Amino acid sequence: MPQTTAIYLYCVVRAVRQLSLTRVPAGLGGATRPQATRVTAGLSLIHADVPLDIYGPSRLEPRLADLAWIADVAVAHESVVEHFARMQAATVVPMKLFTMFSSLDKAIADVRGRRAAVNRALRHIAGCEEWGIRVSRAVAPASLPTVAERTSKRSPRREQSGVAFLVARRDARDAARAARVEALTAADASFTRLQKLARDARRRDRGTEPGSNPPLLEASFLVPTASRTKFQAEARRQAAACAAAGADMTLTGPWPAYNFVGDAGDRT
Repeated sequence: MPQTTAIYLYCVVRAVRQLSLTRVPAGLGGATRPQATRVTAGLSLIHADVPLDIYGPSRLEPRLADLAWIADVAVAHESVVEHFARMQAATVVPMKLFTMFSSLDKAIADVRGRRAAVNRALRHIAGCEEWGIRVSRAVAPASLPTVAERTSKRSPRREQSGVAFLVARRDARDAARAARVEALTAADASFTRLQKLARDARRRDRGTEPGSNPPLLEASFLVPTASRTKFQAEARRQAAACAAAGADMTLTGPWPAYNFVGDAGDRT
């Protein structure tokens, strides 16, 4: 009889006490309720059965372009991970979206085979939570005179009018460049100061993004829970500094340490 389900992994959890599944979220659509299976002493897999007619390779591949569906799956995945991350004295290594195995035995064997990486990740993130910041320009660069504006008023001194337009364009370009440099400087200073309160920090490389106002900074911080209040206070100070420099800072979190588990969250 052909196989109709696969094992879906949400996360690996290290906890001294037995994990309670009483209020665990439902998880992915079409999946069974999340379950916990002990791998080693104190280490458990959180998993569920998922139907292959939804999550099998031939069905999944075409749906990867459906961003709304992917977002719904990601929210369902994260709700399960975050449920266990909120448990007292529990450390969670999140698995990547769509981490699946043909059987529970293979899932257990895979995690056991990567135990060194999993243990490194657990030590690194223990007692911490992830916070994120995003800094973007608050005000669009100064607008330049349009061709219509330049030619709407005919003047006998057209040569001087043309010179004035070129000067205005240069000044606007210089002002926009100076404003961006000021905002970038504030964003970089924010990262430096917040990094001092974190065990680890990662910043996304600046690249070309669609839109007229790409982010100046996107960063994640691994913050000890004992430092949460200090980190939030410093984030407020840096948000004010960014605002003074013409930039908006958005703070998100706390989250499970998605960006700090390395290859422990990958399937080999």
